[in-house]
Amino acid sequence: MTSPHLVRRDAPPRTLWSLEQAGVHPLLARLYAARGVGNAAELDDSLGQLLPPTQLLGAAAAATLLADALQAGQRMVVVADYDCDGATACAVALRGLGLLGARPGQVAYVVPDRTVHGYGLTPTIVDLALGSTEGASADTPGLLITVDNGIASLEGVAHARQRGWQVLVTDHHLPAAPGGVVQLPTANVIVNPNQPDCPFASKALAGVGVMFYVLLALRAELRQRGAFDARNQPRLDALLDLVALGTVADVVALDANNRRLVAQGLKRMRAGHLQPGLAALFAAAGRDPARASTQDLGFALGPRLNAAGRLADMRLGIECLLTDDRARAAELAQALDAINRERRHVEAGMREQADAMLAHLDPQASAASDPSTHAQDPNRPPVLVIFDPAFHEGVVGIVAGRLKDRWHRPVFVLARGLDGHLKGSGRSIAGFHLRDALDLVAKRHPEVLKRFGGHAMAAGCTLAEEHLGTFREALERIGREQLDAATLQRKLLTDGPLAVENFTTETVQLLQSQVWGQAFEAPLFVNDVTVVSQRRVGENHLKLQIRLDDDPQATLRDAIWFQHTQPLPDHTRLAFRLSLDEFQGRQKIQLMVEATGA
Repeated sequence: MTSPHLVRRDAPPRTLWSLEQAGVHPLLARLYAARGVGNAAELDDSLGQLLPPTQLLGAAAAATLLADALQAGQRMVVVADYDCDGATACAVALRGLGLLGARPGQVAYVVPDRTVHGYGLTPTIVDLALGSTEGASADTPGLLITVDNGIASLEGVAHARQRGWQVLVTDHHLPAAPGGVVQLPTANVIVNPNQPDCPFASKALAGVGVMFYVLLALRAELRQRGAFDARNQPRLDALLDLVALGTVADVVALDANNRRLVAQGLKRMRAGHLQPGLAALFAAAGRDPARASTQDLGFALGPRLNAAGRLADMRLGIECLLTDDRARAAELAQALDAINRERRHVEAGMREQADAMLAHLDPQASAASDPSTHAQDPNRPPVLVIFDPAFHEGVVGIVAGRLKDRWHRPVFVLARGLDGHLKGSGRSIAGFHLRDALDLVAKRHPEVLKRFGGHAMAAGCTLAEEHLGTFREALERIGREQLDAATLQRKLLTDGPLAVENFTTETVQLLQSQVWGQAFEAPLFVNDVTVVSQRRVGENHLKLQIRLDDDPQATLRDAIWFQHTQPLPDHTRLAFRLSLDEFQGRQKIQLMVEATGA
């Protein structure tokens, strides 16, 4: 089996020297320089360094709209999305509006059921939202606020306006652009860094980040109106734990501004200043908030919230984030944990079925630990489209992501929805813009897609089952046009060798305390090693003892390679991440192997 191509990141010497001169730890300086950090000022994660809300198009107008609604006692309804970003954005909206003066019962929320309502602000969801506040007629004018959705909801926004409601859209997704012409909903105000003419530098802001910025602008507006002054104004930084969770879980690029939001949220968590629901989720996941990391947010808390939207009702997740009752939070967190276990079971079955369906394309690759290493096989389509009547609609996205990682191909997984249409979710690789590919399918075959949307790396669509063959053929054709052998060769960006003196618990703790994530990946080191022993553990893991070839002490070190069973040669080059293995209060360094290579 061939290995993935290991590509070392370049750390410009001048930048590296500048960071070291500014007092940055030498290892961190090397890692940061290789990730595009140009100077030490970019590493300042203080709140004062956040981009100002005045740069976010629509934020000032949204603040005026919200301030007027608050002071008039107008009822407001938040329309959330059913993923972690949408749930945290909803909680930030309700908690933030409460901090800024909303009266009890003035703000309500609704969240679509994935399988019943579909995605976004549909006319059906508008009608549900308008009837969601007790003590008022559905036709009593109010303010509808979308979080993490709405930018493509042309019909839903128009329907709400026809019902006499004002609409504030807060979103971060790309607007609809049929035929290349951007179409925006007829909302009263739109706040979205990805709308045309918005100068906000952080286009990667998550939905929860957009809502947080709207609250910052609202606080400034209320301050101008004399509701409070700078000394006694509400502390919105109390919401940053939620902002951090939603930002990491939505896998948006961690640019400098997003890293500051996440860093501030993590600091609050580690200091014990976190919402009861987050504390309960940490406990349910067996994680310690005093040592909170982006890995905890992305792989422990986020999936437990997402599971509710995938298999059950995201109101469970939102209520967990909203409650101040610790006992209630613990109860909800345990329910979310149980749903997540069910999600893992459903996902495992779907992945097994998908792999069986793909096996006929290339039996040798299907049986390999890493099928992506057979990337250039001409028998395999450049884009994989998988459907089975037994697939669960709520899990198609996560299965698409797993298969994309395993096969290193853009992947669409589809399930049959309750309305009989196929609901697909796709994940892509670098070099293939998934939403643009769907747009091209729509142009070439206007009858196929009922709706679609998304980003470069993730997108979704709805189509009639009778058009599945055309959809598959169209995507495969686009893949053949745009994907070459080099793009389909799996590559791993690495940070080169880790010096022997850095194999310490202090180094691991230093690395774990930093903010890593999408487009700012955690370090992946590559060292030449001698394999002293190796054995299979569990069903699919390889446990190793190795020696670094440049270690004068020839210290034995532990390593593990998950989901890999093929024995390694006595001498090899390992690509790995560092972790701490804890047992009976003792910490020991462990190498988490990801690949071998030249």
